[in-house]
Amino acid sequence: MHFARFISAARYSFNIRKISYINFVTILVLAFSFFIYPPARALVDIQDPALSHGGIPKASWRLYRNLTPRYAAWARNRVAQGRAENLSINNISGTEWPLFGSVFYLWGIENLQAAWDAGDHSSGVEPKVFARDAIVAASELVVDPRHAGWVRKHWGDDYLHRENVFYRMLVIAALTSREELLHDHAHPGMLADQVETFAGELDASKSGLLNDYPGECYPGDVMAAVMCIQHADVVLGTDHSVFIRHALRGFIGSKATRLQLPPYSANAETGFPLDDSRGCGNSYFCLTSPGLWPIQARQWYELYDKFFWQESLGVTGYREFANNGPKINWTMDVDAGPVIEGLGVSASAFGVGAARKNGRFDRAYPLATEMIATIWVLPNGVLAAPRMLSNLSDAPMLGEAAILWQLTIQPEKGFPVKTGGGVPASVYVVLIGALLFGVFLIFEAGERFKISRRDLQPVFPAPRLQIFLWMVFMLGCVAFWTISTWTSMILLLAAILLPIKRKMPAGGGDAGGKTATTKE
Repeated sequence: MHFARFISAARYSFNIRKISYINFVTILVLAFSFFIYPPARALVDIQDPALSHGGIPKASWRLYRNLTPRYAAWARNRVAQGRAENLSINNISGTEWPLFGSVFYLWGIENLQAAWDAGDHSSGVEPKVFARDAIVAASELVVDPRHAGWVRKHWGDDYLHRENVFYRMLVIAALTSREELLHDHAHPGMLADQVETFAGELDASKSGLLNDYPGECYPGDVMAAVMCIQHADVVLGTDHSVFIRHALRGFIGSKATRLQLPPYSANAETGFPLDDSRGCGNSYFCLTSPGLWPIQARQWYELYDKFFWQESLGVTGYREFANNGPKINWTMDVDAGPVIEGLGVSASAFGVGAARKNGRFDRAYPLATEMIATIWVLPNGVLAAPRMLSNLSDAPMLGEAAILWQLTIQPEKGFPVKTGGGVPASVYVVLIGALLFGVFLIFEAGERFKISRRDLQPVFPAPRLQIFLWMVFMLGCVAFWTISTWTSMILLLAAILLPIKRKMPAGGGDAGGKTATTKE
């Protein structure tokens, strides 16, 4: 009887020892993947002169090569599934973000192709050739009628010829990018129709503004639409220069805020601001305006920098709300993202591109180093932080596409370039702190594993239950990996906490003379 129990205990002990070994290897892989490689990669990337003086950073070329096949597959599958057609109009991230992300991606590829044409052949293969499938898939997603389901609910069947600024702007942008890159004459009638009808409608409007949705006007989207029309002139051979000069009326004078910056939202009928100027909108304005109205764009950027730039506690960036207004330092919404101690995540992220577009590398460089320090590039090339902040079910690659666009933007022609700025202290704190934590995890895992091997007869309470739970957690981790990354990681962490050893009385020990610990 006693011998049988001994054999049974030994068998469970052996199985649990195998679990301990698997957990040890798992911790090594996790520590390297999440706490060693990402900060080490970032410490190298922030030294790239393209961040501080212009050009395409090496990190952008790597991201493009990694993202492109994933984006092509995702966009094709999403259109084929038809999931977008039945989404609620209140599901902003599910309806808007897949289209927005696709345009970000296309704009990023245009920037890379321009760099290739200028002589930067870092990618080895011409971007428009390598990314052809993704260019087609992304543009087809934007013009897919089922992906217009939410705006059709807002505007009815006339959604392509009645205000609807945001969606129509994206259609013009996507088809223009595709035509400029591929010259395959896809949907030429649709592009020409949208350019002419939207330009005519905006030009005829009383205020110079139109609504995105009924009763909702966001001047940033109107300005982006004007920029897209100017861009479309290149591929269509049209000339909307008079319209573009007239369109400035929607953003200046009585249409501007107290800071003489365009407002975040406005009344489309009167043009008067409904909201103050905000960082997420200003970064967007400063990205889209330089090619439209260069003199006005410079003035807007100077005002933006004066009233929204913040340096505090080793962190730099653009505030979501002006520094001379109400101190709203902690909040969050779908456009601003998290606002942390006044700094807007969206304002600062898109501020990278705004600063680069305006030739202000003294701002772009510190912002870009903060971005690179926090995007957390995994060994497989995926950007962990942007992926987590995106809509994992409907727009999983929005953040990565946006970063590709931002880091590939170049100064507007004729704009003076100002270099300078340094790496904020917070960047080194984050990266070195992560590296040290990764080293600690590896060292701690190694010590635990050595102790477990010396412990000849560990005592495990409920060994069968612990083995069962470990298997459930590990299988759950695998099952949830493509459904919910957060859930998958929580299950993995739960698994590596097992097995738990029975706490021994003080001064007691096991048969090998070693004092038992609470965990192996």
